[in-house]
Amino acid sequence: MSAAIQGRITRVSGPVVLAEGLGYAGLYDVVEVGDARLAGEIIRTDSHGATIQVYEENTGMAPGESVISMGRPLSVTLGPGLIGTIYDGIQRPLERLKESSGSFIKAGMRGESLSLERKWPFVPAVKAGDTIGPGVLLGTVKETELVLHRVFAPPGTRVSKASKIAPEGEYTISDTIALTEGGEKLKLAHEWPVRTPRPSNKRLPPSEPLMTGLRVIDILFPLSKGGCAAIPGGFGTGKTMTQHAIAKFCDADIIVYIGCGERGNEMTDVLTEFPKLVDPRSGRSIMERTILIANTSNMPVAAREVSIYTGITLAEYYRDMGYDVAVMADSTSRWAEALRELSGRLEEMPAEEGFPAYLPTRLAEFYERGGRFETLAGEPGSISIIGAVSPPGGDFSEPVTQHTKRFIRCFWALDRDLANARHYPAISWIDSYSEYAEELREWWDSQDPKWKDERAQALDLMKREQRLEQIVRLIGPDALPDDQRLVLVTAEMMKNGFLQQSSFDDVDKYCVPEKELIILEAILGFHAAAETAIKKGVPLADIIAMPARERITRLKSEVPNDKLEEIRAAIRELEAAFAELGARYLREEAR
Repeated sequence: MSAAIQGRITRVSGPVVLAEGLGYAGLYDVVEVGDARLAGEIIRTDSHGATIQVYEENTGMAPGESVISMGRPLSVTLGPGLIGTIYDGIQRPLERLKESSGSFIKAGMRGESLSLERKWPFVPAVKAGDTIGPGVLLGTVKETELVLHRVFAPPGTRVSKASKIAPEGEYTISDTIALTEGGEKLKLAHEWPVRTPRPSNKRLPPSEPLMTGLRVIDILFPLSKGGCAAIPGGFGTGKTMTQHAIAKFCDADIIVYIGCGERGNEMTDVLTEFPKLVDPRSGRSIMERTILIANTSNMPVAAREVSIYTGITLAEYYRDMGYDVAVMADSTSRWAEALRELSGRLEEMPAEEGFPAYLPTRLAEFYERGGRFETLAGEPGSISIIGAVSPPGGDFSEPVTQHTKRFIRCFWALDRDLANARHYPAISWIDSYSEYAEELREWWDSQDPKWKDERAQALDLMKREQRLEQIVRLIGPDALPDDQRLVLVTAEMMKNGFLQQSSFDDVDKYCVPEKELIILEAILGFHAAAETAIKKGVPLADIIAMPARERITRLKSEVPNDKLEEIRAAIRELEAAFAELGARYLREEAR
C-alpha cells in the first residue's frame, strides 16, 4: 500500500470536491475528505488537482480543509461473515453502526465490514508442501447452516508451495491460515477493488433456468442462471414487489439485494421482512443466504453510484466458490440518475435527457459482470442480474430503458393496466420477451417434452386475445363466433388461473416447475377439448357453465405443490365432463 498523501480542498460543489496538493495520487484512490474525514474517491485528476466524489453527507464542508489520499482503490473486505449482514453502499455495517451511533450515522463514522473478534471454525483442505496459487482451496468455514464458505487463495496469489497450514480450529479473519515458501500470508479474508471484475477461467453457456416460483417468468419468459434481466415499469406497477418475490423464492444459492436509491419505506420493508422469511427449500431463515445493501434516496448520491459495484463484487466472491448468485438491483434508474447528477457537477457535456455520454458503457460494464463462469478453481458458478428500471411516466423509450435492452436478454415489461386491475405480477405477456428460452429447451425437455409447444400455444393464445379485444371494444363480444369467443374465455382462464399469482396466498405464492407445467397443460387441454366440442356443434354457453372449468381456474390456490395428483384428477374430471357434454348434445340432436 502506498503512503498517504495530504492535500487541501479548493472547491466544494455538493458531493463533488476539488482538491490540490495530492501529488501522485491515482485515479479511483480512496481519500478521507475534510476535518470530519469523510470517505471519498478520486474520479478525475489533472494539472490543477483532483476531483473527488464524497460518499457521506458533507454539508458544511469548506475550502481549506484537509484531504488525505490512502493510496489504494475503493475496496471491499471479502471473507466469512458477509451473509446475513446489512451494509450501505461503501460496505459499512449498518446494524453495528446503529449500536454506537443510534438511528443516524454520524459524519466520518467507520465500522469494520467484518468482525475482527469473531472466530470461525476452519477446516483445512491443503497441507504443508502442497502448491498454492490463485483459486486453490485452502479450507472451509461453515458460515451459516445454508452456506459452506470455501476459502480460496485470492486472485494475484503467487504460485508457491505451502510452508505452513493452520490446523483445524477457530480463527479470526486476521489470523494467518496459510504461509507460502515465498513469504506470502493468506488469511480468511482479503480485499478486492469494487470496480475491477474478479477473474475467472472462461465464460460458460447458459444451461439451466433460474427458477423463481412465478409461472409467468418460469414458463413464458425464463431467465437462465447467469442471465441478465430487466424489470421496467412506472411508479406503482410492482417492480420492487416482483424483485422481492424472486429474492424470496428463487433457487439461487446466494441472494445479494441492492437497494439503490429507492424510498426509505421500501427498503425498511425489505430489512424488516427478510429476516422473518423462511427459505422454502431448506426451512431455514432466508437471511442465512442473503446479503442486503441499503442505499436509500435520502443517502448521499455518490454512495448510490458505488453501491452497484459493491454488490456485484460481493456476488463475484460467492460465484468464485461455485455458487449460483442472484443480484437484485433496485433500481438502476436511480443509479443512472446519480451518474447524471455527478456528471452535471463535473460540468461534463450531457447526452440524451442530461445523462452522461458514458451511460451505455457503465451499464454494459455492470451487466457483463453477470454470467455463468468456470472459476479459477475449475468449478461452474453463476451470477444472475435482475435490474429494476424506473422510466419516468412509464415511458420505455427513455435512455436508461433503451440502453439496458442492449445488454440484457430477458425483458419483463410491467403493464400499468394490469397493475391497476390488481393483476400481479403485472408482467405484460405482449411486451416481454426472453432470448434464453431456446437455450433452456434441453433442461425443460428433461422436465416435460411438451414445454416448448405449450409455451408457444400459450403466447399465441394471449396474442390472439389481444387482437380480438380490439374488435370487442368496437362491436361487443356477442358479434363474434363461438370459436373466437372461446379464445377470450380461455385467455381469461389463463390470466386468472395461471399468469396471476398472489404473494399473500400461502398455497400459490411459490409454484414448483411440475405444478406450473401441469396447470398450463390443464388450461390448454380445456381449450383443445372445447374447440373440438364447438366444431361438433356444442354451444359455448354450455361449455362455460361446466363446473369442471371453474375448478381448473382455482387449481393454483387449492392444490399445494406436493399434491399434484389432485390436479391430474381435475384434468380427468374435465375430460369426463366434455365426454358427457358431447354425448348429451348428440342425444338432444337425435331427439
